[in-house]
Amino acid sequence: MRVHRLTLPVLAVAFAVVAAPLPGDAAESDGPAASGVEWVEVFSPDGSISRTPVPVALETRAAPVAVAADVVPIQQTGASDQRFDLVFVGDGYTSAELPLFHDHVVSKWNELSAVEPFRSYRQYFNVWQVDVVSNQSGVDNDPSLGVDRDTALDMGFWCQGRDTQTERLLCVNQTKATQFAALAPQVDQVIALGNTAKYGGAGGGVATAAGGNDQAGQIAVHELGHSIGRLADEYDYPYDRYTGAEPAEANVTANPSGAKWSAYLGQASPDGGVVGAFEGAQYYRYGLYRPTDNSIMRTLGREFNLIGRDAMIAAFKAKVPELQQAPDLRRALGLR
Repeated sequence: MRVHRLTLPVLAVAFAVVAAPLPGDAAESDGPAASGVEWVEVFSPDGSISRTPVPVALETRAAPVAVAADVVPIQQTGASDQRFDLVFVGDGYTSAELPLFHDHVVSKWNELSAVEPFRSYRQYFNVWQVDVVSNQSGVDNDPSLGVDRDTALDMGFWCQGRDTQTERLLCVNQTKATQFAALAPQVDQVIALGNTAKYGGAGGGVATAAGGNDQAGQIAVHELGHSIGRLADEYDYPYDRYTGAEPAEANVTANPSGAKWSAYLGQASPDGGVVGAFEGAQYYRYGLYRPTDNSIMRTLGREFNLIGRDAMIAAFKAKVPELQQAPDLRRALGLR
């Protein structure tokens, strides 16, 4: 196993963020500029997903510092400019616990790459582990609110909130996480793992998940649906009726006929049932439609539906030059 020790300078910055806006949020007016809160995804052990507002956390740096960490290749299949580079950073892992962090990274990558279309395209991913060392083991507010630990990336449950809905919201200092992730040869997506067995995670520019929880890897699958496939969420709360324009995302529509995915209508979908037009999507109970009853963009632990799979594969092809010259691998791999 090759280990690269890298050091990068970090400039002084100040960001007012808790989690980056989710795809599809741009049309809404409930962002931090309007109300001082950020809307983030909350994941429950039963697989359900919701959104909740949390107060904006101010991330500040008083002076430039040097970030140094070992970078371990988990899987390297080609040059970074021809691959998707997935970078794992960890928080709450002491130097003695780096082997545990490695186990958690491998476990999460195996879980992710067992889901189609990652399974059939896993050879087009580079996966990196950045060994971020913390002074103390664990994350804030675990096992209970008020527990404070000295960790490198400031990860913690409750995430600025004090109600029960935010208990499993596992947030990270995104500035620090992205600085460490930048030590990898290239970064297309960052996943921050916290050293905890308690179920939890969060969406955003840096997805988070509990490293020691067997279910939490599904959060990464869902989040890569956003960041790679540009897919919308398919759950239908907290809003009532949608009256806006046609959404840009491939897997939601305001047209009840499902004409947006007409080529798929009536086809069996890997997440169960057949493709149609199911009312309730992208945070609205009425006025928006999803292709299938229950894909992973609606509930964790599910498969991508046909529309979602094809969006993901199109993104793979756009990034990986050799796939652009290949025939329709989707059919060749038996994915339809």
